[in-house]
Amino acid sequence: MDRLDGLLAAAVHGPDSTRVPGVAAAVVRSHGVEYSGAAGVRALGGAEPDGAAPMTTDTVIALYSASKPLTGTAVLQCVDDGLLDLDAPAAEYVPEIGEIEVLDGFDADGAPLTRSVSTPITTRMLLLHTAGFAYPFFDADYQRLVKDGRYPDPVTAQKASLTTPILFEPGTRWNYGTSMDWAGLVVEAVRGARLEQMLRDRVFAPLGMASSGFVLTDDMESRRATVHLRRGDALKSTRIVMPQQPEVQMGGQGLYSTVDDYARFLQMWLRDGVGDNGRVLSAETVAWAARNGLADGVHVTKLHGVDPVVTHDAEFFPGQSKSWAYTFLVNDEAAPTGRSAGSLGWAGLANIYFWIDRTADVAGVWGTQVLPFADPAAMAAALEFETRVYREMA
Repeated sequence: MDRLDGLLAAAVHGPDSTRVPGVAAAVVRSHGVEYSGAAGVRALGGAEPDGAAPMTTDTVIALYSASKPLTGTAVLQCVDDGLLDLDAPAAEYVPEIGEIEVLDGFDADGAPLTRSVSTPITTRMLLLHTAGFAYPFFDADYQRLVKDGRYPDPVTAQKASLTTPILFEPGTRWNYGTSMDWAGLVVEAVRGARLEQMLRDRVFAPLGMASSGFVLTDDMESRRATVHLRRGDALKSTRIVMPQQPEVQMGGQGLYSTVDDYARFLQMWLRDGVGDNGRVLSAETVAWAARNGLADGVHVTKLHGVDPVVTHDAEFFPGQSKSWAYTFLVNDEAAPTGRSAGSLGWAGLANIYFWIDRTADVAGVWGTQVLPFADPAAMAAALEFETRVYREMA
């Protein structure tokens, strides 16, 4: 798969309007690493002391929503250990979630109107994004709640940012939002420890993920890539860093990692739950968790951006049926890239994309650090990379 080097090199060359500063990617199969490579630099314009330092597969990147499957794995471990009932009210573990109400509009003064839920939110709903939570960059009502100062933005990692009213009766629809941050709080309640410690002990250690966590060590910080912002035809460096003393370790958005580390996580799903240093999940749990969990009539929908600085509209494989597993997108049909029907995948806000094809025994991750999400240049390059992987395997 050496030809993949050329695709990464192409992604970082050309005008700012069509390139990314740096990219790293990896491809794994159950038996080992098929490809690991990178191109470009960690930062443009000297935003960091080592601004010209090359991007590598050991460069530390902000995962954003690519954090969600790691937190989901910690939840599944609680199920494996008999400590968590996915269908019990989540308030049995985290009482505050029982106080969440449904948003019913706004009064004349702009205050939210709410009503009590008829159905309690469960941890299963949190994993499947059917609890009713949203994000302020994907939903106009949530954006209004934040802009009016009624709730902090989730990027602040404040617990109050998670207490927004939900958009609909729990379990009746799919909507992408902050539910995995709540799921992380469920893990903390069940285990009696912070989420990072649970991930380090029970996920990162058995997988050999030595450069992953919410809090940047000095070594991780020395290898961290800068988050960049594409504005028009220009790429600009930012000073964006995840909160390093967060009130809530946000399981849906707050982790840092590397492409090498993340590939180890993806490989575990190909190996039915086994990492290089031990088992992470039971094979039985992997089998059901890798399948659609949505009820009949509940569908994954296109994500509509309402904050152009943060995200474009986003949809994977438009026109194809998609569902949701624990905790991944499922493409119900074979994808144009070569991805098999029933494969898993998702992404992170700074244009990190990954997939897990258990049928073809291949998984991959392609990561940069550019906002807004669903950047056309980055997304096209990631899909081209995936397509080339399948061609090389043929």
